[in-house]
Parts: sequence; structure tokens; C-alpha cells
Amino acid sequence: MSTEEQARELMTQHRHHNEQLKESMLNRAEAEVDDPNTADSLTQKHARELVAQHRHNDENLQEAMLSRAKADISISNDTTDASAK
Repeated sequence: MSTEEQARELMTQHRHHNEQLKESMLNRAEAEVDDPNTADSLTQKHARELVAQHRHNDENLQEAMLSRAKADISISNDTTDASAK
């Protein structure tokens, strides 16, 4: 077998291997999409992420409201102190 024929054979094997790899990846992806458990777990993960984000937003809102309330109390106390003098 000549060097040129060997190169062709290796290229053919390489191409065949890549095609098999792509086919395998496609089959796995289709199986994951068709599997209700996988789709359900992705939905649950997304729901958990949304709940965590909502909780984080609520905590930030509460902290902002607390800071404003403290600032209002401080201003109120300063005003009361100034008027008492």
C-alpha cells in the first residue's frame, strides 16, 4: 500500500470516527430531551433558581426598607433634638 493510499485510509477512518461521535452525541441529546425525568429535573432546577432569586430580591428589599426606616428615625430624632434646644 502506498503512502497516498494509507493517508486516504486514515482520513476515511478519521471521518468515520467523527461521524460516529456526532451520531452518538445526537442520540444522547435526543434521549435527554425525550426523557421526562430529565426535562422535569431541568424544570425543577430552573424553579429553584427562580425561588432563590426571588428570596434574594426580597432580602434586598427588606434591607433597603430597614435602612430607610433607620435614616428616617435618625432624621426625626435630629429634628426633635434641634427643636428641644
